[in-house]
Amino acid sequence: MSTPDAAVPDKDVPEKDVPQKEAHVKDFIAVTPNALAPEICAEIVGHIRASDALRPGQVGGGVYPELKRSRDITITGNPEWQQVEQTLNMAMLGALIRYLREYPQALIAPLMLQQPGPDGALQRLSADDLAAKDDAGIIELIRTCLRPGSINLQWYGAGEGGYPYWHCELYPRDNTAETLHRHLLWTLYLNDDFEEGETEFMFQQRKVKPETGALLIAPTAFTHTHRGNRPQRGDKFIATSWILFQRADVLYGQT
Repeated sequence: MSTPDAAVPDKDVPEKDVPQKEAHVKDFIAVTPNALAPEICAEIVGHIRASDALRPGQVGGGVYPELKRSRDITITGNPEWQQVEQTLNMAMLGALIRYLREYPQALIAPLMLQQPGPDGALQRLSADDLAAKDDAGIIELIRTCLRPGSINLQWYGAGEGGYPYWHCELYPRDNTAETLHRHLLWTLYLNDDFEEGETEFMFQQRKVKPETGALLIAPTAFTHTHRGNRPQRGDKFIATSWILFQRADVLYGQT
């Protein structure tokens, strides 16, 4: 009689695409250190402090300071912040390339991508195929399949600010279904001159300690329920957003 350990993978699934058991189980949370230079982070913090566009931080349903207490600026589409937006998206792109090399299934599992083979016929893209691509090849896939979300700059005051409510980033909100297109979340830490203030993931039992210029990427679904712990003895500044799937009409040419 077969046992689960003796089960044979589906013959139609290439064995090389089946992740092997590891002593260290991956948690799909990746932190890229030095994604943005400290001096650039400091400049952005200075701009946040001086901005008159700060507003009470919102959650999906509105302003609820008992869930999240911060002062935020949404910079996407704002000409005054265009250079900052481009800088942050470039930092995110570098970290995303690294993430997809580690977790190629983030693209090939949901979309079953194809590419022309040596004979010109379409072939399924495997995990090894994606990992073997150079940066330009991965960027091409990213631009085809994904798009950047709206960037929010957040200021959490020492001893009072934070997002202590356990939450995830994937949920239905309106008829556009934009929030359901969120695939990955990212956070870039703009400073670390405070204590505590970690990004804490519930099920992974992991706290990510902020380091200036580091960029965190993780899945958006409930499996990565998380919270932003309150900073102590110093204010905390972050940039945060999502990496979304392209809409179906873009991916598949639907009208």
